[in-house]
Amino acid sequence: MTTTAPVWRIEIDGRPATAEGLLHPALVQTGHFTAMQIRGGRVRGIGHHLARLDAATRELFGQELDGERVRGLVRQILRDDITEASVRVHVHAPDGAPSLMVTVRPPTELPATMAERAQALRSVPYQRPFAHIKHLGGFAQARHADLARRAGFDDALLTGPDGEISEGSVTNIAFFDGTEVVWPSAPHLSGITMRLVEPRLPAAGLPTRHARVALADLPSYEAAFVTNAWGVSPVRRIDDTEYGIDEKLMAQVAGVYEDVPWDTI
Repeated sequence: MTTTAPVWRIEIDGRPATAEGLLHPALVQTGHFTAMQIRGGRVRGIGHHLARLDAATRELFGQELDGERVRGLVRQILRDDITEASVRVHVHAPDGAPSLMVTVRPPTELPATMAERAQALRSVPYQRPFAHIKHLGGFAQARHADLARRAGFDDALLTGPDGEISEGSVTNIAFFDGTEVVWPSAPHLSGITMRLVEPRLPAAGLPTRHARVALADLPSYEAAFVTNAWGVSPVRRIDDTEYGIDEKLMAQVAGVYEDVPWDTI
């Protein structure tokens, strides 16, 4: 039977979170996390999630993180009653050793049609520090995203010097020049969905490459799309540059994503 997470659950190192246990996560922003969508008790790209957590734990805390420990804690918090959920695994080190906080909340579903998913993005002059880590403390990107939504956009598009594009506030972005899919080479977080989709695109007839992409280059592209843990969505506008929804492109990209196998946690 399929069951959806009705409420939040939070456990720290396999035990229900307490006020005392939540003090460190609430007050100390040194840490990192990964976010995954659970469907049928499974997840896409579990190996990528575990590699991300281990690499960041080694970099931030100088210790490895056992993937089987992570999987066991996720299985435990889902128990037998939740098979559909949004799960996050946060890693802190309050006593020097990695501590894992796992949260569960209801799953996120994108609208069914590409037209409903299409995003309008507002460019902002900001790049995430230590962009390769999915770290905590993302106030600036969240604030930029909030201001973009207040201005009638769906999200913020982060840019660096000379308008070089890096990523969305919670997404990776790619551009289509009519032949190739181009991913910005500026510092960014290599998202799990991006990691799963990118190497599979050439087999679907879409060569890919990484290159510098700037705001001034936007009119030279035919289409754009974003990826994150929720899936893939077309981009309909960036600032004043309008893009039509390339149905063929999005069908190819979405098809590649849908064909990614689901892994047992």
